[in-house]
Amino acid sequence: NGMVKSLATEGLVRYERYKPVQLSPTGRRAAALIIRKHRLTEMYLVERMGFGWDEVHPIAEQMEHLDAPALFARMDELLGHPTVDPHGSPIPSAEGDIATQDYRKLSDVAEGTRVRLRAVRNDDERLLGYLNRKQIALETLFEVVHVEPYDGSVRVRYGQGRDEVLSKEVAERLLV
Repeated sequence: NGMVKSLATEGLVRYERYKPVQLSPTGRRAAALIIRKHRLTEMYLVERMGFGWDEVHPIAEQMEHLDAPALFARMDELLGHPTVDPHGSPIPSAEGDIATQDYRKLSDVAEGTRVRLRAVRNDDERLLGYLNRKQIALETLFEVVHVEPYDGSVRVRYGQGRDEVLSKEVAERLLV
């Protein structure tokens, strides 16, 4: 309660007793700028330092709290002003604007359709490690061979003749 009242005093949230807390426009911009620092850090760690996409989240969580605008501006510049992070999530602009993405889940794609992996939703380390082992990365081109009616698992073909069955849980987290 004390923290919410403090955030309201700073103009970051709208707070009324017994009602849901809502971010104010100022709060939304502040949150987007923290997300920007996080995602730029992830991208820098992958693109410039050679970390895997499954290794960067904990490091970025620590760095997102740095108050060093010049550092993040330089990262952005060195990376060529990327619009997405290594997991395909949009990087907010320096003004705090976030582009919308019009992707669908692999689990919603019909058999016989060819799609390209654009983002991973809820990109936890275990899922990313699983995708690494299956040699699945952003920009992988899939052909949906079969969707199992019983459990929603999806058989895909990709790469050099790779054929894999992905569980419905995994297919729901792959955005195409």
